[in-house]
Amino acid sequence: MKIVVLGAGLMGKQAARDLVEEEAVERVFLADRNISQAKLFCEQLGSDKLEVLKLDAADDAALAETINKGDIVINALFYTFNEKVAATALQYGVHVVDLGGHIGGATDAVLDMHEKAQQQRVTLIPDLGVAPGMINILTGYGAGKLDQVSDIRLYVGGIPLHPEPPLEYNHVFSLEGVFDHYTDKSHVIRSGKLLEVESLSEIEHVTFKNFGELEAFHTSGGTSTLTDTFSDVDSLEYKTLRYKGHAKKFKLLVDLGFTDRKKTVEVDGREVNLRAVLKAVLEPITALGDKQDAVVLRVLVSGVKEGEEITYEYNMVTVKDPKTGVTAMARATAYTISVVAQMIGKGIIDKRGAYPPEMIVPGDAYIEEMAKRGVNIEETVHRSAFQS
Repeated sequence: MKIVVLGAGLMGKQAARDLVEEEAVERVFLADRNISQAKLFCEQLGSDKLEVLKLDAADDAALAETINKGDIVINALFYTFNEKVAATALQYGVHVVDLGGHIGGATDAVLDMHEKAQQQRVTLIPDLGVAPGMINILTGYGAGKLDQVSDIRLYVGGIPLHPEPPLEYNHVFSLEGVFDHYTDKSHVIRSGKLLEVESLSEIEHVTFKNFGELEAFHTSGGTSTLTDTFSDVDSLEYKTLRYKGHAKKFKLLVDLGFTDRKKTVEVDGREVNLRAVLKAVLEPITALGDKQDAVVLRVLVSGVKEGEEITYEYNMVTVKDPKTGVTAMARATAYTISVVAQMIGKGIIDKRGAYPPEMIVPGDAYIEEMAKRGVNIEETVHRSAFQS
Protein backbone atom coordinates (compact mmCIF):
# COMPACT_ATOMS: atom_id res chain seq x y z
CA MET A 1 0.00 0.00 0.00
CA LYS A 2 1.04 3.60 -0.64
CA ILE A 3 0.19 6.14 2.05
CA VAL A 4 0.30 9.93 1.85
CA VAL A 5 0.84 11.78 5.13
CA LEU A 6 -0.32 15.39 4.92
CA GLY A 7 1.52 17.55 7.45
CA ALA A 8 5.06 17.08 8.75
CA GLY A 9 4.36 18.28 12.25
CA LEU A 10 4.90 16.07 15.30
CA MET A 11 1.94 13.78 14.57
CA GLY A 12 2.63 13.47 10.86
CA LYS A 13 6.29 12.61 11.35
CA GLN A 14 5.56 10.01 14.01
CA ALA A 15 2.92 8.41 11.79
CA ALA A 16 5.46 8.26 8.97
CA ARG A 17 8.00 6.71 11.34
CA ASP A 18 5.51 3.98 12.16
CA LEU A 19 4.46 3.39 8.56
CA VAL A 20 7.95 2.74 7.18
CA GLU A 21 8.38 -0.04 9.74
CA GLU A 22 5.45 -1.97 8.29
CA GLU A 23 6.30 -4.53 5.58
CA ALA A 24 2.93 -4.09 3.85
CA VAL A 25 3.60 -0.37 3.32
CA GLU A 26 5.66 0.03 0.17
CA ARG A 27 5.77 3.84 -0.07
CA VAL A 28 5.17 6.78 2.26
CA PHE A 29 4.86 10.35 0.99
CA LEU A 30 5.33 13.04 3.67
CA ALA A 31 3.91 16.30 2.35
CA ASP A 32 4.31 19.74 3.92
CA ARG A 33 4.80 23.37 3.00
CA ASN A 34 7.99 23.47 5.11
CA ILE A 35 10.06 20.75 3.48
CA SER A 36 13.33 21.57 5.24
CA GLN A 37 12.00 20.15 8.50
CA ALA A 38 10.52 17.14 6.69
CA LYS A 39 13.77 16.45 4.80
CA LEU A 40 15.79 16.58 8.03
CA PHE A 41 13.44 14.04 9.55
CA CYS A 42 13.71 11.88 6.42
CA GLU A 43 17.52 11.92 6.64
CA GLN A 44 17.42 10.98 10.32
CA LEU A 45 15.00 8.12 9.64
CA GLY A 46 17.09 6.77 6.80
CA SER A 47 14.31 4.81 5.07
CA ASP A 48 14.19 4.47 1.28
CA LYS A 49 10.42 4.04 1.57
CA LEU A 50 9.95 7.68 2.59
CA GLU A 51 9.69 10.53 0.10
CA VAL A 52 9.22 14.21 1.02
CA LEU A 53 6.87 16.34 -1.08
CA LYS A 54 6.44 20.11 -1.01
CA LEU A 55 2.78 21.01 -0.62
CA ASP A 56 0.74 24.10 0.06
CA ALA A 57 -2.59 22.53 1.03
CA ALA A 58 -4.37 25.77 0.09
CA ASP A 59 -3.44 25.06 -3.55
CA ASP A 60 -6.30 22.85 -4.77
CA ALA A 61 -4.46 21.45 -7.78
CA ALA A 62 -1.32 20.63 -5.78
CA LEU A 63 -3.41 19.00 -3.04
CA ALA A 64 -5.23 16.83 -5.56
CA GLU A 65 -1.97 15.77 -7.24
CA THR A 66 -0.46 14.81 -3.87
CA ILE A 67 -3.51 12.89 -2.66
CA ASN A 68 -3.67 10.95 -5.92
CA LYS A 69 -0.23 9.45 -5.22
CA GLY A 70 -1.58 7.26 -2.43
CA ASP A 71 -4.09 4.53 -1.70
CA ILE A 72 -4.74 6.06 1.73
CA VAL A 73 -4.25 9.57 3.13
CA ILE A 74 -3.36 10.30 6.74
CA ASN A 75 -4.48 13.89 7.21
CA ALA A 76 -2.42 15.50 9.97
CA LEU A 77 -3.12 19.05 8.80
CA PHE A 78 -5.02 21.65 10.85
CA TYR A 79 -8.68 20.62 11.17
CA THR A 80 -9.88 23.39 8.83
CA PHE A 81 -8.52 21.30 5.93
CA ASN A 82 -10.39 18.11 6.88
CA GLU A 83 -13.48 18.64 4.72
CA LYS A 84 -11.42 19.74 1.72
CA VAL A 85 -9.02 16.79 1.95
CA ALA A 86 -11.86 14.27 2.26
CA ALA A 87 -13.80 15.76 -0.66
CA THR A 88 -10.69 15.80 -2.86
CA ALA A 89 -9.79 12.22 -1.97
CA LEU A 90 -13.29 11.05 -2.91
CA GLN A 91 -12.71 12.27 -6.46
CA TYR A 92 -9.73 9.94 -6.81
CA GLY A 93 -11.01 6.93 -4.85
CA VAL A 94 -8.51 7.43 -2.02
CA HIS A 95 -9.31 6.49 1.60
CA VAL A 96 -8.80 9.15 4.30
CA VAL A 97 -8.26 9.17 8.05
CA ASP A 98 -7.87 12.41 10.02
CA LEU A 99 -7.24 13.71 13.53
CA GLY A 100 -10.66 15.33 13.87
CA GLY A 101 -11.85 18.78 14.79
CA HIS A 102 -15.10 19.43 16.62
CA ILE A 103 -14.88 23.21 16.18
CA GLY A 104 -16.69 24.49 13.11
CA GLY A 105 -18.26 21.12 12.41
CA ALA A 106 -15.23 19.65 10.62
CA THR A 107 -15.99 16.08 11.68
CA ASP A 108 -19.68 16.39 10.83
CA ALA A 109 -18.75 17.67 7.38
CA VAL A 110 -16.66 14.56 6.72
CA LEU A 111 -19.35 12.20 8.03
CA ASP A 112 -21.91 13.91 5.79
CA MET A 113 -20.00 12.45 2.82
CA HIS A 114 -21.12 8.92 3.77
CA GLU A 115 -23.31 8.14 0.75
CA LYS A 116 -20.82 9.59 -1.73
CA ALA A 117 -18.01 7.61 -0.08
CA GLN A 118 -20.05 4.42 -0.40
CA GLN A 119 -20.64 5.12 -4.09
CA GLN A 120 -16.92 5.74 -4.64
CA ARG A 121 -15.96 2.62 -2.61
CA VAL A 122 -13.94 4.82 -0.24
CA THR A 123 -13.57 4.71 3.57
CA LEU A 124 -13.43 7.98 5.52
CA ILE A 125 -12.73 7.90 9.27
CA PRO A 126 -12.32 11.22 11.12
CA ASP A 127 -11.42 11.80 14.79
CA LEU A 128 -8.48 9.40 15.06
CA GLY A 129 -6.49 10.96 17.88
CA VAL A 130 -6.76 10.09 21.57
CA ALA A 131 -9.87 12.02 22.64
CA PRO A 132 -11.64 11.75 20.34
CA GLY A 133 -10.09 8.67 18.77
CA MET A 134 -8.74 6.04 21.10
CA ILE A 135 -11.62 6.56 23.53
CA ASN A 136 -14.13 6.12 20.69
CA ILE A 137 -12.57 2.84 19.57
CA LEU A 138 -12.49 1.46 23.12
CA THR A 139 -16.03 2.64 23.84
CA GLY A 140 -17.28 0.93 20.69
CA TYR A 141 -15.36 -2.22 21.59
CA GLY A 142 -16.81 -2.42 25.10
CA ALA A 143 -20.32 -1.55 23.91
CA GLY A 144 -20.15 -4.27 21.29
CA LYS A 145 -19.74 -6.89 24.01
CA LEU A 146 -22.94 -5.85 25.78
CA ASP A 147 -26.58 -6.55 24.94
CA GLN A 148 -27.54 -3.13 26.26
CA VAL A 149 -25.34 -0.14 27.18
CA SER A 150 -26.43 2.09 30.06
CA ASP A 151 -23.45 4.20 31.18
CA ILE A 152 -20.19 5.45 29.61
CA ARG A 153 -17.47 7.25 31.58
CA LEU A 154 -14.37 8.61 29.83
CA TYR A 155 -11.22 10.09 31.37
CA VAL A 156 -8.15 11.29 29.44
CA GLY A 157 -5.22 13.51 30.29
CA GLY A 158 -1.95 14.60 28.72
CA ILE A 159 0.14 15.56 31.73
CA PRO A 160 3.81 16.13 32.62
CA LEU A 161 5.59 13.26 34.31
CA HIS A 162 7.14 15.76 36.73
CA PRO A 163 4.69 18.65 37.25
CA GLU A 164 5.94 22.16 37.98
CA PRO A 165 4.07 25.20 39.33
CA PRO A 166 2.12 27.32 38.71
CA LEU A 167 -0.19 25.15 36.54
CA GLU A 168 1.42 21.67 36.85
CA TYR A 169 0.83 21.37 33.10
CA ASN A 170 2.80 21.35 29.84
CA HIS A 171 0.95 21.72 26.57
CA VAL A 172 1.35 18.88 24.07
CA PHE A 173 -0.85 20.50 21.43
CA SER A 174 -1.88 24.05 20.60
CA LEU A 175 -2.66 26.32 23.55
CA GLU A 176 -5.43 27.78 21.41
CA GLY A 177 -7.02 24.34 21.49
CA VAL A 178 -6.58 24.11 25.26
CA PHE A 179 -8.29 27.49 25.70
CA ASP A 180 -11.23 26.35 23.55
CA HIS A 181 -11.63 23.05 25.43
CA TYR A 182 -11.63 24.92 28.74
CA THR A 183 -14.05 27.64 27.58
CA ASP A 184 -16.65 26.00 25.31
CA LYS A 185 -19.54 24.02 26.77
CA SER A 186 -19.15 20.29 27.39
CA HIS A 187 -21.81 17.89 26.12
CA VAL A 188 -23.04 15.08 28.36
CA ILE A 189 -25.97 12.67 28.48
CA ARG A 190 -27.83 12.44 31.78
CA SER A 191 -31.05 10.51 32.35
CA GLY A 192 -31.11 9.88 28.62
CA LYS A 193 -31.02 13.58 27.69
CA LEU A 194 -28.25 15.52 25.91
CA LEU A 195 -27.21 18.48 28.06
CA GLU A 196 -24.56 21.18 28.16
CA VAL A 197 -22.42 21.73 31.25
CA GLU A 198 -19.72 24.27 32.04
CA SER A 199 -16.17 23.21 31.29
CA LEU A 200 -13.73 23.06 34.22
CA SER A 201 -16.69 22.09 36.44
CA GLU A 202 -17.76 19.12 38.60
CA ILE A 203 -14.29 18.11 39.72
CA GLU A 204 -13.84 14.52 40.88
CA HIS A 205 -10.72 12.55 41.80
CA VAL A 206 -9.45 9.53 39.89
CA THR A 207 -6.51 7.34 40.91
CA PHE A 208 -3.89 5.96 38.53
CA LYS A 209 -0.98 3.73 39.47
CA ASN A 210 2.27 5.74 39.83
CA PHE A 211 0.33 9.01 39.54
CA GLY A 212 -1.83 8.88 42.65
CA GLU A 213 -4.99 10.97 42.73
CA LEU A 214 -5.61 13.17 39.71
CA GLU A 215 -8.51 15.57 39.24
CA ALA A 216 -11.06 15.12 36.46
CA PHE A 217 -13.32 17.88 35.12
CA HIS A 218 -15.51 18.60 32.11
CA THR A 219 -13.98 19.97 28.92
CA SER A 220 -15.48 20.41 25.46
CA GLY A 221 -14.91 18.29 22.38
CA GLY A 222 -13.87 14.98 23.88
CA THR A 223 -17.14 13.16 23.27
CA SER A 224 -17.42 14.30 19.63
CA THR A 225 -19.63 11.73 17.84
CA LEU A 226 -20.18 9.51 20.88
CA THR A 227 -23.24 11.44 22.07
CA ASP A 228 -24.88 10.68 18.70
CA THR A 229 -23.75 7.07 18.39
CA PHE A 230 -24.85 6.27 21.95
CA SER A 231 -27.76 8.71 22.21
CA ASP A 232 -29.95 6.05 23.84
CA VAL A 233 -27.77 5.48 26.94
CA ASP A 234 -28.71 6.71 30.42
CA SER A 235 -25.47 8.64 30.89
CA LEU A 236 -22.31 9.53 29.01
CA GLU A 237 -19.63 11.89 30.30
CA TYR A 238 -16.09 12.82 29.29
CA LYS A 239 -13.62 14.50 31.64
CA THR A 240 -10.04 15.71 31.27
CA LEU A 241 -7.41 14.60 33.79
CA ARG A 242 -4.88 16.97 35.36
CA TYR A 243 -2.93 17.25 38.60
CA LYS A 244 -4.91 18.55 41.56
CA GLY A 245 -5.57 22.29 41.64
CA HIS A 246 -5.22 22.89 37.90
CA ALA A 247 -8.91 23.40 37.15
CA LYS A 248 -9.44 25.97 39.89
CA LYS A 249 -6.49 28.05 38.70
CA PHE A 250 -7.59 28.00 35.08
CA LYS A 251 -11.22 28.67 35.97
CA LEU A 252 -10.16 32.01 37.40
CA LEU A 253 -8.47 32.92 34.10
CA VAL A 254 -11.60 31.94 32.17
CA ASP A 255 -13.86 33.91 34.53
CA LEU A 256 -11.66 36.97 34.12
CA GLY A 257 -12.10 36.76 30.34
CA PHE A 258 -8.55 35.82 29.44
CA THR A 259 -9.65 32.97 27.13
CA ASP A 260 -12.29 35.07 25.37
CA ARG A 261 -11.34 35.43 21.70
CA LYS A 262 -12.91 38.88 21.38
CA LYS A 263 -12.32 40.54 24.74
CA THR A 264 -9.92 43.48 24.71
CA VAL A 265 -8.70 46.12 27.14
CA GLU A 266 -7.01 49.45 26.55
CA VAL A 267 -3.46 49.78 27.88
CA ASP A 268 -1.53 53.03 27.39
CA GLY A 269 -3.83 54.00 24.56
CA ARG A 270 -3.49 50.67 22.75
CA GLU A 271 -6.16 47.98 22.42
CA VAL A 272 -4.90 44.62 23.66
CA ASN A 273 -6.54 41.22 23.17
CA LEU A 274 -6.63 39.34 26.50
CA ARG A 275 -6.41 35.89 24.93
CA ALA A 276 -3.28 36.89 22.99
CA VAL A 277 -1.72 38.13 26.23
CA LEU A 278 -2.54 34.90 28.06
CA LYS A 279 -1.10 32.80 25.24
CA ALA A 280 2.11 34.88 25.18
CA VAL A 281 2.49 34.49 28.95
CA LEU A 282 1.74 30.75 29.08
CA GLU A 283 3.62 29.57 25.95
CA PRO A 284 7.09 29.63 27.58
CA ILE A 285 5.80 28.57 31.01
CA THR A 286 3.94 25.50 29.74
CA ALA A 287 6.24 24.48 26.86
CA LEU A 288 7.12 20.78 27.12
CA GLY A 289 10.60 21.12 25.63
CA ASP A 290 12.79 18.23 26.74
CA LYS A 291 10.55 17.36 29.68
CA GLN A 292 8.77 14.01 29.89
CA ASP A 293 5.04 13.75 29.35
CA ALA A 294 2.47 11.03 29.95
CA VAL A 295 -0.98 10.17 28.64
CA VAL A 296 -3.40 8.57 31.09
CA LEU A 297 -6.72 7.15 29.95
CA ARG A 298 -9.66 5.27 31.40
CA VAL A 299 -12.82 4.14 29.58
CA LEU A 300 -15.73 2.57 31.50
CA VAL A 301 -18.61 1.06 29.54
CA SER A 302 -21.44 -0.40 31.64
CA GLY A 303 -24.58 -2.30 30.74
CA VAL A 304 -26.22 -5.70 30.63
CA LYS A 305 -25.10 -8.93 28.99
CA GLU A 306 -27.25 -12.06 29.24
CA GLY A 307 -29.07 -10.61 32.24
CA GLU A 308 -25.90 -9.70 34.13
CA GLU A 309 -24.70 -6.17 34.88
CA ILE A 310 -21.17 -5.81 33.52
CA THR A 311 -18.64 -2.98 33.21
CA TYR A 312 -15.77 -3.17 30.73
CA GLU A 313 -12.89 -1.00 31.91
CA TYR A 314 -9.95 0.01 29.71
CA ASN A 315 -6.84 1.66 31.13
CA MET A 316 -3.78 3.03 29.38
CA VAL A 317 -0.72 4.88 30.62
CA THR A 318 2.07 5.73 28.22
CA VAL A 319 5.11 8.00 28.59
CA LYS A 320 7.59 9.76 26.35
CA ASP A 321 9.85 7.36 24.44
CA PRO A 322 13.37 7.82 25.89
CA LYS A 323 15.01 6.34 22.76
CA THR A 324 13.33 8.45 20.07
CA GLY A 325 12.28 11.42 22.22
CA VAL A 326 8.75 11.14 20.82
CA THR A 327 6.19 12.47 23.28
CA ALA A 328 3.60 10.24 24.91
CA MET A 329 0.82 12.22 23.22
CA ALA A 330 2.44 11.82 19.81
CA ARG A 331 2.83 8.07 20.37
CA ALA A 332 -0.77 7.55 21.45
CA THR A 333 -2.15 9.82 18.70
CA ALA A 334 0.09 9.01 15.73
CA TYR A 335 0.09 5.26 16.37
CA THR A 336 -3.73 5.33 16.49
CA ILE A 337 -4.11 7.02 13.12
CA SER A 338 -1.32 4.96 11.55
CA VAL A 339 -2.73 1.65 12.80
CA VAL A 340 -6.22 2.45 11.47
CA ALA A 341 -4.85 3.58 8.09
CA GLN A 342 -3.00 0.27 7.81
CA MET A 343 -6.16 -1.65 8.78
CA ILE A 344 -7.87 -0.11 5.75
CA GLY A 345 -4.92 -0.97 3.52
CA LYS A 346 -4.83 -4.59 4.71
CA GLY A 347 -8.58 -5.07 4.36
CA ILE A 348 -9.16 -5.53 8.10
CA ILE A 349 -11.47 -2.54 7.75
CA ASP A 350 -13.42 -3.13 4.55
CA LYS A 351 -16.64 -1.17 5.10
CA ARG A 352 -17.02 1.73 2.70
CA GLY A 353 -18.52 5.06 3.64
CA ALA A 354 -17.83 7.70 6.30
CA TYR A 355 -17.86 6.39 9.86
CA PRO A 356 -16.82 7.60 13.32
CA PRO A 357 -14.13 5.37 14.90
CA GLU A 358 -16.50 3.67 17.36
CA MET A 359 -18.58 2.26 14.51
CA ILE A 360 -15.86 0.80 12.29
CA VAL A 361 -12.51 0.15 14.02
CA PRO A 362 -12.22 -3.38 15.51
CA GLY A 363 -11.16 -2.91 19.13
CA ASP A 364 -9.43 -6.26 19.59
CA ALA A 365 -7.17 -5.80 16.56
CA TYR A 366 -6.51 -2.17 17.55
CA ILE A 367 -5.44 -3.09 21.09
CA GLU A 368 -3.15 -5.79 19.70
CA GLU A 369 -1.49 -3.43 17.23
CA MET A 370 -0.99 -0.68 19.82
CA ALA A 371 0.65 -3.20 22.17
CA LYS A 372 3.18 -4.04 19.43
CA ARG A 373 4.15 -0.38 19.55
CA GLY A 374 4.55 -0.27 23.32
CA VAL A 375 1.21 1.40 24.04
CA ASN A 376 -0.54 -1.11 26.28
CA ILE A 377 -4.29 -0.99 26.87
CA GLU A 378 -5.55 -3.23 29.66
CA GLU A 379 -9.09 -4.58 29.84
CA THR A 380 -10.75 -5.38 33.17
CA VAL A 381 -14.22 -6.89 33.47
CA HIS A 382 -16.38 -6.05 36.50
CA ARG A 383 -19.36 -8.34 37.08
CA SER A 384 -22.35 -8.00 39.38
CA ALA A 385 -24.54 -10.75 40.79
CA PHE A 386 -26.77 -12.40 38.19
CA GLN A 387 -29.83 -10.31 37.37
CA SER A 388 -33.09 -12.11 36.56
